[in-house]
Amino acid sequence: MKVYIVGAGPGAVDLITIRGLELLKRADVVIYAGSLVNPELLNYCKENVKIYDSAGMTLEEINKVVFQSASAGQLVVRLHTGDPSMYGAIQEQIKAWEEKGLEVEIVPGVSSVFAAAAALKEEFTKPGVTQTLILTRVGGKTPVPEKERLANLASHGASLAIFLSVHLIDQIVTELLEANLPPDTPVAVVQRVTWPDEKIVKGNLSNIAALVKEAKITKTALVLVGKFLNAEFDRSLLYHPNFSHAFREGS
Repeated sequence: MKVYIVGAGPGAVDLITIRGLELLKRADVVIYAGSLVNPELLNYCKENVKIYDSAGMTLEEINKVVFQSASAGQLVVRLHTGDPSMYGAIQEQIKAWEEKGLEVEIVPGVSSVFAAAAALKEEFTKPGVTQTLILTRVGGKTPVPEKERLANLASHGASLAIFLSVHLIDQIVTELLEANLPPDTPVAVVQRVTWPDEKIVKGNLSNIAALVKEAKITKTALVLVGKFLNAEFDRSLLYHPNFSHAFREGS
């Protein structure tokens, strides 16, 4: 009577956690997000596992499989891309399952936002530049609250990671310029990070829309914006010889 929601990571098979992989190996039933999760992960499943691709399923259809399988004592793994807590639509699943008396455990995964930073060899929080990262998306078919419009968020001057929105790159640029971000503000677009066909496009607000269109990037990409990209920064105090903390006395 327990269901595991497992973060599969951003794409590369070996970026799933050890805990997630062990559960995948033991699972009797796996429901995976087929449009996003690397199908090679399913090679780790045992022979008699039942596998469902949720890309074409409704919430009700997913719940039916989960209820029937868990009630029969089977180990159920719901395999989500990246980390389930970011745009995973897991809350509605958890609510329905717990109302039926099922126990739910979430196994976190590596989010594409941190995989993208790794691919760029960049840190979102650089001393003297910014200490804040905002994760968001822009409103399309699914709206966002008015107070969370990109122009409002960008006014903070923090690093921005924009999910699920690369197809709206013109809108992104317009809203960021509305927030008075300079046209030379650095932007990086990372598509299918950690996959064999990973693609990275770098530019700024004045040219990124054209570069993205030229690269034919229309989905499965993150748009990263801010001065943290290739910025000059201050030395961290953490390892400065003059800085004291609980584990070291500064000189």
